[in-house]
Amino acid sequence: MVDRMPEWMKRYFSKPRLKPYLRAAGGDPQAAMRLYRWNVEASAALYAPLQCVELAVRNALHDCLVTKYGRPDWWKVAPLERGGLDLVAKAEKKCADNEKRRAKEQKRRRRPITVDDVVTELTFGFWATLLVSRYDRAFWVPTLHKAFPYAGRRDDLYDDLWAVVGLRNRVMHHEPIHQEDPGAAHARIYRVLEALSPDLAKEVEAMDGFPAVLARKDDPLE
Repeated sequence: MVDRMPEWMKRYFSKPRLKPYLRAAGGDPQAAMRLYRWNVEASAALYAPLQCVELAVRNALHDCLVTKYGRPDWWKVAPLERGGLDLVAKAEKKCADNEKRRAKEQKRRRRPITVDDVVTELTFGFWATLLVSRYDRAFWVPTLHKAFPYAGRRDDLYDDLWAVVGLRNRVMHHEPIHQEDPGAAHARIYRVLEALSPDLAKEVEAMDGFPAVLARKDDPLE
């Protein structure tokens, strides 16, 4: 089946990457190509809401923790587990490496790494992990619940947030999103946004083109 795909597509996109599309298309190479194009369009349409939810969650959680610990580099005193500390160390190293490279390219002295640099480099998964149940007493109960004033149960928020992290990673790593339920995943973005701020959710919705793309999901296979 995959051998019937155009030679350029097999060469540059690879057979393993194309197999999920061929499977969904029942082995029809033309339908698989159309589905691949839809997946690209859908991923592009999801970029705006995913960007907004990641930035909003990161900043809301960071602000709460700065207030709680009274310092911008709160991770130096907060009771993070080893996995969280490793992610912070990785972010700090990446910041240092990036600054070293930029200083060399621009032939200037290296500037000090700032808190904002580190916050920007911390992964979405790092921030989502702060809502895990084992951090309830350390983070959620004393402060992080304030970041989500419109949330219901923390467990439900945590599940939605991790689903959004998974969707974000698939989109950013150019993976298929058609296989699961992209509409349900998209709805989770808005549940997280509404837990932060209904006004924010409405603003993001106004620039969100994904629903129109989602409405055409079945077209490539017809």
